[in-house]
Amino acid sequence: MAGFDMVMMDSFPSGCISVWLARAGDLDDWRWNILAEYEQRLLRVIPDLDDDGREYYQRLLDMAELILEVDCPSSPA
Repeated sequence: MAGFDMVMMDSFPSGCISVWLARAGDLDDWRWNILAEYEQRLLRVIPDLDDDGREYYQRLLDMAELILEVDCPSSPA
């Protein structure tokens, strides 16, 4: 879809979200950057998906955005 591998559009952010949950809200810089990259990819691809796909990937995007917001590297610890 839109030149993106949809399996990767699921697995990379999901993996980062799982690590964030397992580490009680702590995400290393490498995974934070991956999550931020896939946030942008999801924003581009979601409008082109069917209803079921749009709903699923929107939830994934919502989780990614929440994590990026609270775990921002520039935010005070």
